[in-house]
Amino acid sequence: MPNPASSVSREIATLRRSLKAVDRCLRRLGPKLRRAVSRVKRSSQARAGRKLKLSPRRRAQLKLQGLYIGYIRQLRPKQKAEVRKLREKRGLRVAIGRARNLGRS
Repeated sequence: MPNPASSVSREIATLRRSLKAVDRCLRRLGPKLRRAVSRVKRSSQARAGRKLKLSPRRRAQLKLQGLYIGYIRQLRPKQKAEVRKLREKRGLRVAIGRARNLGRS
């Protein structure tokens, strides 16, 4: 019959070996994680540093362009062609108004 005391001590020895292996893995992983985190911080700082400097005039132009694109996307091809021609002849604001009206109907 197997000795329960030796069985328990064997299990404890196995557990110690496993814990030592986990400890070694964590010690190797620590420096790698620190390097990865510092890289992420550096790259996010570099990206955060870039800020677009838009003049009020350019910001207004972009807003109008967004309105135009938003309205024109909802139109059928024939209507889009009509609005594009109107934009060339009479300007963006008139084209936006026409596209808005066409989109409602």
